[in-house]
Amino acid sequence: MFAKRKNLIQATFALFAVVAGLIAPTSASAYSHFQRFPSTVWGNLYAGQGDGKKLSGTTFTGAHLDAKSSFVVTYNNFPEWAKKEVQAAINTWSSYYVSKVPIHVEASWIRPRDPRILGSAMPVDYFAGFPGAPDSTLWYPSALANALAGTDLDSKNSEMVIEVNSTQNWDQRGDGAPTTTEFDLQSVFIHEICHGLGFLSTDSYDSNPLSLTYKWGKIVRPTAFDAYAQLPDGSRLADLPSPSVELGKAMTNPLIWSGPNGIKANGGVKPLLYSPSEYDGGSSVSHLDEATFHSSTKDSVMTPSLDAGEVFHDPGPLALAMMDDLRQKPPVGIAIALPQNPRNQSALIGDKSAVITFDPPANLRAAQISSYIIKNVKTGQLINVQGSPAVISGLKNGQSYSFTIAAKNSLGVSEAVSTNSVIPQVAWTSSVFDPIADGLNVVTTNFRGQPAIVYTDSVKGILKLALWNGKSWKKVTVDGRGGSGGKTTHDVSGPISACVGGVGNTQILHIFYTDIQDNDLRYTSFDNSNFSFEIVDGNGPTVLSYEQSNRVRSANNVSISNACAVTAAGVQVFYRDESQGILLGAVKPQSAQKDQWVYEIVDGDRATDNRTTGDVGFHLRAVAVGSDVSVLYDSAIGAIVQKVISQGEIRLATRSSISKLGWKYSTLDKSDSSTAVVGYEISLNKTLAGVIAGWLSSSPTTIPKPNQLRWVNLTSPTKINVVDTGNFGVPGAPMSVDYKSLAFGCGTRICSADLNSTTQSPPIKLVTNSLKSGYFQSDWVTINKIRYAVASVDGKLSFLKP
Repeated sequence: MFAKRKNLIQATFALFAVVAGLIAPTSASAYSHFQRFPSTVWGNLYAGQGDGKKLSGTTFTGAHLDAKSSFVVTYNNFPEWAKKEVQAAINTWSSYYVSKVPIHVEASWIRPRDPRILGSAMPVDYFAGFPGAPDSTLWYPSALANALAGTDLDSKNSEMVIEVNSTQNWDQRGDGAPTTTEFDLQSVFIHEICHGLGFLSTDSYDSNPLSLTYKWGKIVRPTAFDAYAQLPDGSRLADLPSPSVELGKAMTNPLIWSGPNGIKANGGVKPLLYSPSEYDGGSSVSHLDEATFHSSTKDSVMTPSLDAGEVFHDPGPLALAMMDDLRQKPPVGIAIALPQNPRNQSALIGDKSAVITFDPPANLRAAQISSYIIKNVKTGQLINVQGSPAVISGLKNGQSYSFTIAAKNSLGVSEAVSTNSVIPQVAWTSSVFDPIADGLNVVTTNFRGQPAIVYTDSVKGILKLALWNGKSWKKVTVDGRGGSGGKTTHDVSGPISACVGGVGNTQILHIFYTDIQDNDLRYTSFDNSNFSFEIVDGNGPTVLSYEQSNRVRSANNVSISNACAVTAAGVQVFYRDESQGILLGAVKPQSAQKDQWVYEIVDGDRATDNRTTGDVGFHLRAVAVGSDVSVLYDSAIGAIVQKVISQGEIRLATRSSISKLGWKYSTLDKSDSSTAVVGYEISLNKTLAGVIAGWLSSSPTTIPKPNQLRWVNLTSPTKINVVDTGNFGVPGAPMSVDYKSLAFGCGTRICSADLNSTTQSPPIKLVTNSLKSGYFQSDWVTINKIRYAVASVDGKLSFLKP
């Protein structure tokens, strides 16, 4: 219902191999470990019953502020004059709200059921447990969750929905000076965008007018906003029993905001929220108190009503401060019970350290945990931490350690639970390669006899290329954020792939990359002197169905994943169609001119001819060996509920030509009684030992989290090697294989499994010790016969040496 036309693909971080035909990573949309649920509660702004006096708040000029975020609006039935008012409000919010992920808004011009409503807004989804969440037990609205995670957690849907009353008497002149009978649309959008960004409770209320006691309140999934809403005694709205009369009573009695930024902006006084004795759906709890703030020239924009003639073209310092509070962990409330034991505790191997992970006690809401006490059993040292994960440093490599964890609150301390034992080990040596680029997407290849690294800078939104000349690196910006000759001004820091065609000094470097504003797949070729730019797909006139087998350029979302390969017949690129859940291909024959691409569906469209109707290509790799092209991809074949799939397959498509009829399909691995899901991340590489494919899997007891590495040499595709990642943490991206090692993400770090080991369980080594939130990649590169991994470490693209 709220599909977005322009998405941001999650920035992932890549490992590199020194071979032609290496690809880049993709969105983890079907394999994510976080939780999601759709929003159902609107925040409304009502037409006030003013006294005819005009009140104007701060007028935003924006002259001194740079845009800190971007909003992309899809309009439904909006008149042109109204679009200008909306854009003005968006310009204001983009100068305040910090997010590197574009915020997509569905705006509709409608006749509401209640004519008193000026506008309504809500997030599309709420998320919990994602990387970067200040409190993993609370729920965060789409735009805020994306901002905190640094990636688009749901690339299919918009972040917020706003509806505006088409029948109201609006000031259509755009002069910011409505009469006392006209309403200012820009002010309404300033208000509603704030709701969509998270100034909103998810509470609901059920009462019976014939009963004095049947007044129930309900908050099924407490949000950060709910956790900051407090009763005068310090109890948090988020922690009250739900559904209950107690919660209903709280929602119709005074509530205050407990966030330190909001208190400071309100002169040191806890701001009063709007919670009238008669519950008002869409207004109660989710606004500042009308009586307290109505006359404020700075802070009345987030009260529940707007009078005719009122103008507020700035959110005001209090609303902005409260939005800043939402990015922090809320203070604990009042404990009413001793904490139970922490759960699912584990110790992971670090370099002179251990990473302790655990889940909070089952009675978290009642216990209101203030801290956790971790004890080093070997030394007796006690460490107080706020949550998981916790890094215990000062350990000695090669020695065994175990730990206990107890939860603490104002009433006491829980019983301690014990972790497994770990033996810390030295990590690889790290050196910064590009100090100003994060390199969240990165691939490598050999170009004209020397290593080449293609990578993104998600902060600047650019694509970069580094070439080794035997002595030093030459780094150039390829595309993004401006330029001429076919370059784009858009952010191009999404998924990438690179491959090389030709021989010797006539080789051409082919790079495929993502326009994350328009969801297009872009292409550049480099002859060692000049770049030539094209759009491969995504900029067509219409969205094509999976049923349309004769493909042409489409308007589908093709920004999720891509992988390329080059043979003597031409350059081939494969990419996921997020709009239809299928795997597409585009071929440029050797003799083709610019923009002459031949399009095809590779898989995901039908169950005949050994194809699948699964949702395919979330993760995608390709490699060419002579005239043979192999494409490795995952397929979700079970139901996807709350971003978690129930069954999956690892599929391989091969052909030795560029004919659409030349494909042969096989399934390398699939879900069975002992394996719940296969996929999560994949890797494919041409090595000295042959083409090796790798992927992850989960068992029925660990789903949705993977727990195993799996790999196979395609010369013996039924001989699957399996290793449990054990004390190194949950495996994930990045994942890349070469002739010696399979590198993989391990508990937000990077580890490496030895593929040449003769032992039944290949040894695993720690590559990086730095904890990194979010999704990332890495790979292998060889420089002057020295082998490195290349990866983003602490926000900088770095070399890692064993």
